Amino acid sequence: SRCYQARDQTIRQLAFRRNRTSNKIRGARGSNPEKRSLQDVKTVEGDARTEGSKRLMAAALRILAARSCSEGQLRERLSAKGWAETGLVEDCIKRLKELGYVNDDLFARSYANHRVSSKPLGRARLARELAFKKVPRASIDEALDKIFGEAPEETLIDRAIARRLRTHGRPADRSAAKRMFDHLARLGFEYDLIVRKLSGMRTNTDPE
Repeated sequence: SRCYQARDQTIRQLAFRRNRTSNKIRGARGSNPEKRSLQDVKTVEGDARTEGSKRLMAAALRILAARSCSEGQLRERLSAKGWAETGLVEDCIKRLKELGYVNDDLFARSYANHRVSSKPLGRARLARELAFKKVPRASIDEALDKIFGEAPEETLIDRAIARRLRTHGRPADRSAAKRMFDHLARLGFEYDLIVRKLSGMRTNTDPE
């Protein structure tokens, strides 16, 4: 009888221990899949973001290799891609600025210098062109101050007038003078400067 009682007690203890162990295992199994799924989601999102960043950087470098552009132009082109998230675009541009690939001050000076070297233009014309290219006003002003400090606008308008005279000759009447005025205005020269230059031409050609 005592043997049976001892045996039954041992069996009950083993069963209790087995049940308790099973409960722990089931509890652990019940929580791990959820934790693993959350970790998997975070990993996948991180990988996707990394891949997206690499893809966006490659696209940005292709754009810059084809033609230099302002920060605003690059942002616009990258944002136009349906898969490019705003955060990724900003991170990409920030990194490119750190590397020196995007610099609005340098872009504005280079663009203005090239334009003035190839064709005499006034400050207003260059300011409009740079604004159209989404260059910030501060960068525009700094670039133009430097360019027109080296090549005054009066020198540039003299070059523009000389070019016009070579192709069209001196204005023979009021209508021709108006066409020259309009031409110089389209080049971006100031109204008062144009009037002064054209008035000087008339004075120099008037018979004594």
